[in-house]
Amino acid sequence: MAYDEALVARVRAVLASEPDIEERRMMGGLVFLKHGNMLGGVDRDRLFVRVGAESREALLGEPQVGPMDIGGRAPKGFVLVDADGIASDAQLQHWVGIGLTFATSLPPKAK
Repeated sequence: MAYDEALVARVRAVLASEPDIEERRMMGGLVFLKHGNMLGGVDRDRLFVRVGAESREALLGEPQVGPMDIGGRAPKGFVLVDADGIASDAQLQHWVGIGLTFATSLPPKAK
């Protein structure tokens, strides 16, 4: 699957001042990591966000948010935000911020 380069550029801009961010091609899209922990990524024109299993159910009630699906499996700690849910810069910053907060809460992974 391809991913939207314009959306990737917008996510990069949100994360530009954040140290220790890495990018990797994974799961058919591009993922962003903080200290080796995935915070989310871009799949087509959508953003998937790592929110943690505890927050997932509550966030699924948000507009334009659904479960992430990877080959028929729904990872418990992720949500998928449709293009309409990240149309504005403020919306995108909100969702990237949620993923960044969760990834930062985890211990750094050894390289």
